[in-house]
Amino acid sequence: MGKRFDLEDRLISFAVNILNLAEEMPNTNAGKYICSQIIRSGTAPALQYGEAQGAESRKDFIHKMKVALKELRETMIALKIINNKPLIENTDKIEPLLKECNELISIFVASIKTAQSNLE
Repeated sequence: MGKRFDLEDRLISFAVNILNLAEEMPNTNAGKYICSQIIRSGTAPALQYGEAQGAESRKDFIHKMKVALKELRETMIALKIINNKPLIENTDKIEPLLKECNELISIFVASIKTAQSNLE
């Protein structure tokens, strides 16, 4: 039970850190576009995980977890774009977000595989 809340806490913390990063984005066309994208994709996994916890079936759980995984992968790409452009002054802030995003992706992949194997 503690692990579930640990993942939830990590997802919430990740979402907050993404929002903090978004607030540093420039008020340019590129900055506004990537900012809106990363706000959506970077906060969605926490919300999707909450939905997955109330899933009506194992298949519903897997579906919601897959949606969260897709959002995490989108966030990873957006972070790389922000870093490579660069769209913020202090790009050192991006590396820890990339690392956490990668770890969260790994957790979701493993959880989905486990849930799928339990379907059989």
